[in-house]
Amino acid sequence: MGSPLDRARRIVIKTGSALIAAKGAPRRNWIDGLAADIAALRAAGKDVVWVSSGAVALGRPHLGKGSQKKLEEKQAAAALGQPLLMSAIADALAPHGIKAAQALLTLEDTERRRRWLNARATLDTLLAAGAVPIINENDTVATEEIRYGDNDRLAARVAQMLSADVLVLLSDIDGLYTADPRKDPAATHIAEVLELTDAHDAMAGSANAGAGVGTGGMATKLAAARIAFGAGCATAITLGDRPRPIEALRTGERATWITPSVSPDTARKAWLKGHLTPEGAVLVDNGAMGALLKGSSLLAVGVTGVEGRFEKGAAVAIKGPDGVVIAKGVTAYDAADVQRLAGAHSDDIEVRLGYRGRPAIIHRDDLVLGS
Repeated sequence: MGSPLDRARRIVIKTGSALIAAKGAPRRNWIDGLAADIAALRAAGKDVVWVSSGAVALGRPHLGKGSQKKLEEKQAAAALGQPLLMSAIADALAPHGIKAAQALLTLEDTERRRRWLNARATLDTLLAAGAVPIINENDTVATEEIRYGDNDRLAARVAQMLSADVLVLLSDIDGLYTADPRKDPAATHIAEVLELTDAHDAMAGSANAGAGVGTGGMATKLAAARIAFGAGCATAITLGDRPRPIEALRTGERATWITPSVSPDTARKAWLKGHLTPEGAVLVDNGAMGALLKGSSLLAVGVTGVEGRFEKGAAVAIKGPDGVVIAKGVTAYDAADVQRLAGAHSDDIEVRLGYRGRPAIIHRDDLVLGS
């Protein structure tokens, strides 16, 4: 059947600081190799998102001497290092004709539905335009209380947001072992995990505090894999420090694959069905009801009114002409704007709202049929 990478439509790749930077400078040869891997994936028709640490590691030398352990010092290092990180990645992708697009996210961008919708729409637009989004946590403004804490988790949230098929976590080790192989010569490599358990967490141990750069370890990678697993996204944990790490993974080099039994689409629909409590309702006509039942998005032209008051990003019920709930989903507009748009064709949205809004009131990816 080949590698899951071969079957994937959308792939998120995460790189840590130790792979990106050495002695405060970009590891350009390694970055060039990963850029070549990404170019090969894109040539095969796949969307690729690159989540990368490294800004703080690249920025630290420019702050002068000192421990630089205070939050504001790390934030200053991130501000200095992020342009260097983007420059190195953009330079590596440019020979392949690929544009790099910077996207800095904070925790709220993936935890709050309204900001989640905005972030996803932006990233989808970048991918549709042929760019590779380069994502990092916005360390310059994030505080300890509102941080992801590590980019493994950020990468998993991005994979979840974008309904990615595969998340690749490039590590300093070629996967999960029954114990730390650097300490236990009897440790056995685990090639595939079909269900993550507490036993796997015990194998992972604690975060790699002695790495010198970065914050992650096997425990954080398993935590990220759990997020991806719940979203129907397979996770590969593999050795990153190879000339062409994705090519090596695709051709069978050792890795741990954590593989869910459902697709991203099935997982998303199950989550929507079980977790959305409607805050209001959107009323639709017979034409819209028929289109929804066939798998279409809800467009403004089929809307007849609203019930209740709700904000953009709220969960709402969708009711047919007889008042019966036929679906629920996450709305791209608040109640007042939905009312303004009722019955409007897509070309009329800007006229009615005064700005160019989204064509769908509720996108089919954010909608599930049934009550």
